[in-house]
Amino acid sequence: MSAQKDCEFLVKRARELVSNDPCAAKAWLITARTLYPADFNIQYEMYIIERNAEKTSSAGRLLYDMFINFPDQPIVWREISVITAALRSDSQDKHTQFLRELFETLPARIQCEMLLKATEQCFNTLEKAEMLLLLLKRFPESVVQHGVNLGETLLEAEVSENMESPVNCFRKLFVCDVLPLVINNMDMRLPTSLMQKYMLKAAEFYIGYVTRGPSSDVQIQGSQEGSLKSPSVSRGSQRYVIDGLSEKSSVVSEPWERLLDILSVVGARCEWQGDQGQRSYMDMLLRVKELCRYLPGLEGETRSRCCSQVVICAALVLFRSAFLYVSAVQPALFQSVNGMNSGPWILVEDLSTVYSDIEMERGALKHAHKKRKLTDGREKTMSSDDEEGLGKGRGRHILVNKTEMPAWSETLESFRTARESWDLLHSHDGLETEFKKICAAWKTESWMWFRIFLSDMIIYQGQYRKALSSLHQMAAVQQPQPGQQSPSGQASQEHHRALIQQASCHYALGEYRMACDKLLDVVCGLVPPKYELTKSLDDQSRHKTKTRKGNDLRLLPCTSKAILPFCLQLMLACFKLRAFADSHDDLSLGHVIVLLQYDWPHGETLFLKAVDKICQQGSFQYENFFNYVTNIDMLEEFAYLRTPEGGRIQLELLPNQGMLIKNPSPALGVELNTLLLQGVQTMDRHHTVTRGITKGVKEDFRLAMERQVSRCGENLLNVLHRFCINEKIIIIQSLP
Repeated sequence: MSAQKDCEFLVKRARELVSNDPCAAKAWLITARTLYPADFNIQYEMYIIERNAEKTSSAGRLLYDMFINFPDQPIVWREISVITAALRSDSQDKHTQFLRELFETLPARIQCEMLLKATEQCFNTLEKAEMLLLLLKRFPESVVQHGVNLGETLLEAEVSENMESPVNCFRKLFVCDVLPLVINNMDMRLPTSLMQKYMLKAAEFYIGYVTRGPSSDVQIQGSQEGSLKSPSVSRGSQRYVIDGLSEKSSVVSEPWERLLDILSVVGARCEWQGDQGQRSYMDMLLRVKELCRYLPGLEGETRSRCCSQVVICAALVLFRSAFLYVSAVQPALFQSVNGMNSGPWILVEDLSTVYSDIEMERGALKHAHKKRKLTDGREKTMSSDDEEGLGKGRGRHILVNKTEMPAWSETLESFRTARESWDLLHSHDGLETEFKKICAAWKTESWMWFRIFLSDMIIYQGQYRKALSSLHQMAAVQQPQPGQQSPSGQASQEHHRALIQQASCHYALGEYRMACDKLLDVVCGLVPPKYELTKSLDDQSRHKTKTRKGNDLRLLPCTSKAILPFCLQLMLACFKLRAFADSHDDLSLGHVIVLLQYDWPHGETLFLKAVDKICQQGSFQYENFFNYVTNIDMLEEFAYLRTPEGGRIQLELLPNQGMLIKNPSPALGVELNTLLLQGVQTMDRHHTVTRGITKGVKEDFRLAMERQVSRCGENLLNVLHRFCINEKIIIIQSLP
């Protein structure tokens, strides 16, 4: 008891002197240690003095002595935990640097033993894994003993912690830190099955990391043991902190390149065919395509190894290429992709031939008494190489406006590569079976971005019925629930994207009523943009139509400026065949005339076809004519049809109107003639009205024409937008 009091006295005396006379304090402690070498408090006090003075060597020696002589003291392990935390930390402050240097003074054997015992002191799985990882990095020879066990512990932890996403702290440590140490250690003899398992775990993590969504609700999950917190997510700076890891450790740079590096090492260790040097994803695809040629003739282990190589390599190329494609056509799906404000792009049927694919009859030009020429410079012809790009295959092209999508070549190349990879994975039963196992394990059916690619690929292949099934599901997910506000912004665009693709598929299947139903749902949610009279919708896209086969596709930007014209063109395409059939269908013909106004004068030839049919019928009834027809050329043409020169056609263009009197009246419609001339000047058409278009025109018809000419300056898109909304029921019912 007296000895204890003596020790306490000596320590207390040293503490009193340390601030004013450190040397005297150390002398007291040296004396005390000589007298009582087995007393822990004396040695610990000596260590504290040296540590606070930041004397690396002496503090290290004292720590070493305490670790050897007093391994069961909690204070020692508390100090060791502070040092090991500094070793794991990214901080560069002075005290942290000192603690690292202090640790470096310890003998290597002691460092290794200290880290191992420190690992045993950890109860938090993540912290324990980080401690053991520190040991593996400092002492590579320990990888053989602890590497695989650590990897399995991390993989088991994410299961026991119920991690819903592969992008979590346990998988991140395994893939980015532990796995490279394991697979690059040539002293380890790992089974091929285990190597491939680890390869797929890494691929799932990197793909999940790259394709993570932008919502703050989508978190990179952290440990639930003791310190589960919401990770720091800053959408603007794209910061992600995995709980339990530092911000720096949470960032994964160049994930696709890292994945390729792992694949190269795993391929070499699994004795895959081909050289094992660094190569691109495209080189890898070419290699496995070559291997597939020999696959049917292989047997046993060789066949199994070759099959695994093809499936893993082709699957990675597929998912990477599909991601690159979808990130270009719908970038807002991904947090890691710039261009959050860019709207989605839609793969739809190309309608460039909507005005020219009905063969002109010989008598259709008998009304060409007016000068009908396209405005000089309106129709710019582009070469197929300029616009068709690389989206070729099975006789189809994918057209895209280069000015609106600068990276069009890379986008179409990614789409082509992804399709090739998909086809390769389904070229043999064995490959398809193994690939389906990967998809099931990764739950790829829940990846919205991959479903978008699959839908576009199926559309490209012409499997429209199959595509509709997927599109209906996506539209249902994006459809607002009852009681919710209508979608706006990006959500609205994505909803429109699914509906427009459905309409395009229904049109390709000949289901015109369903197509128009979907289109009108979209149009009703649009605000019509400002109409530019001097520029046609497809001036930039109409090129060499005579060489086209009519089954091409187009990538269309999901903006009101592009969507509304496309909807109008697709509605026109739906009504056109019905309107020009042998049967008498004035309602469909009237809808066609209304829709032909937009892309004027590109639809002029088709309009003349409609006029010719009216002349053959001798009559025409369309009571919505004066509600929606404001084109000055069309108005003049219909006014002319009532004259003797025009054939005295019976027209019913007013609501509840009886047949117009066929006998001409001697009165001259001077006001109408003047208004028509003014309307022509307003529209900058420069036509000369030389016909007695008002002779014999009934008073109500004449007045309606006068009012209609005064409307020629209205925003045509507003007029057509009202047509789609107000006549929605009639439009849909007009189709079979």
